[in-house]
Amino acid sequence: MPSTNYYDTFIAVAIDCPVVEGIEPPRRESPSIAERTYAMISRHPYEYTSDDVIFAVHADRHDIPERERAAARLSFFAKDQACLRSSALCKRYGWGVHADARGRLALYGVETQSYRDFASGRVAAADGQQITVVTAMRSSRLSA
Repeated sequence: MPSTNYYDTFIAVAIDCPVVEGIEPPRRESPSIAERTYAMISRHPYEYTSDDVIFAVHADRHDIPERERAAARLSFFAKDQACLRSSALCKRYGWGVHADARGRLALYGVETQSYRDFASGRVAAADGQQITVVTAMRSSRLSA
């Protein structure tokens, strides 16, 4: 089954991210994907995997009842899903995402020393190996 999970990886903000510090996505009457994703990860650091977050946000937005979620999750991940490299948190709101050895996630504002340490590769994984650093996808296309 396809997965969006990362392990021992840091997703740095996109090179065209417009902010210089991590900001909470604006609150809306009907919460955006970014707002829901931010709430889930920021309130529960290193508790959920990317698959957990992406599916929970989808299920909540589509009002999938709790009793139907196991089957809906299998169906959801039966096809490829966008990973957190495409998240507005990393592209627009200034948040880097660290996935630990178990794939559990935490957010780090681009202005923090922890962010700089992760993004520079100075933070080692639990087993002492270097973590992988990837960059979020750009919001705009490159000029020709």
